[in-house]
Amino acid sequence: MKRILTYGTYDLLHYGHIRLLQRAKALGDYLIVALSTDEFNATKGKKAYHNYETRKKMLEAIRYVDLVIPEECWEQKISDVQKYDVDVVVMGSDWAGSDKFDYLKDYCEVVYLDRTEGISTTKIKKELGLQKPVNGLNQIPEPGN
Repeated sequence: MKRILTYGTYDLLHYGHIRLLQRAKALGDYLIVALSTDEFNATKGKKAYHNYETRKKMLEAIRYVDLVIPEECWEQKISDVQKYDVDVVVMGSDWAGSDKFDYLKDYCEVVYLDRTEGISTTKIKKELGLQKPVNGLNQIPEPGN
């Protein structure tokens, strides 16, 4: 059995996340997602819209995901690879060349998948931040406005 591991916050779950998980699962038989805890996100200066338990439940509902584990610190990656007998760590291409994952090549294969064009949690949050009340209702501005 080929085991795949990926890491992330998976806040505001979107098509780019689903596509990454689908492509990661296609590389093996068993997909493990290490989900950043709320406390770990705080150390990175990030705050997720959904709390850890909600994000975990959403990931567990996705057919490509076999197991969700907590990501509590940067340093746990080697122990995750060893504990779960991981063959491949998969991350988005934005992590390629960073010191956060390349060192894992001594323990398993590391694969960087291209990001899905035109979608990201950052983009969604930015666009939702542009919402303005109109007649007491929140409306998303039309593209280009």
